[in-house]
Amino acid sequence: MAAGSQAGAGRLGSGIGLEHSLYSAVEALRRGDPVLIFDDPHREGETDMVVLSEKMTAEMVALLRHEAGGFLCVTAPAEVMERMGIGYQQDMLHELAERRPVVGRLLPERLGYDRRSAFGLAVSHRDTFTGIPDRDRALTIRAVGEFVRDASTLSDGALTERFTHDFLAPGHVPMLHTARGLLQERAGHTELSGTLARLGGLTESVALMEMLSDDGGPLSPEAARRKAEAKGWPFVYGEEIREAWSKWFG
Repeated sequence: MAAGSQAGAGRLGSGIGLEHSLYSAVEALRRGDPVLIFDDPHREGETDMVVLSEKMTAEMVALLRHEAGGFLCVTAPAEVMERMGIGYQQDMLHELAERRPVVGRLLPERLGYDRRSAFGLAVSHRDTFTGIPDRDRALTIRAVGEFVRDASTLSDGALTERFTHDFLAPGHVPMLHTARGLLQERAGHTELSGTLARLGGLTESVALMEMLSDDGGPLSPEAARRKAEAKGWPFVYGEEIREAWSKWFG
């Protein structure tokens, strides 16, 4: 069972029972291929390229850089990180602000697209050098995926020992914490991709990067879909994932 998935992971296993578009997306993730997910025109209105973390390679990091161009992050379930006492970055900054007030002045009263950010720590694997080359970030992301995959088999003490042995902070791969309630709590790409992984019985850790257009703005969903069709990548709307979530976990 994927870590953080006790509420229902494995109910669909290989993805049997999913609509064709979601089944294709699950199978692409399982192979280590990218999937494109558009969230919602009334939210960020962005398409992210998503890859299963434990399948990450240096070649895939290069592909993400060239084909997407946004900010490369890796996800982990909030409940896994909380077992080690690692919360959302926003909460940790609030705690720091008690001693360093200027930090508190930097925190937004609200976000334009959501009630809070999913960001946690930024980490690098201890076997990297600068942490930025494709091979370094691939190693970090793959190790996060393997850590999440194994988390449910480890005691809290062993989990902390594994994390601190493998990673250092600050690093060059920002971590995003998938909300405990997934889409019941938040509807960002972090939760959409986590829900897709859970529907397919996969490890709930992905790497994701926003797709940008040549003018530097978000790539339109129409252009993203055309690119997906040209490259043979699955393209999924957030609404499709939300409907499947409602059917299987609602």
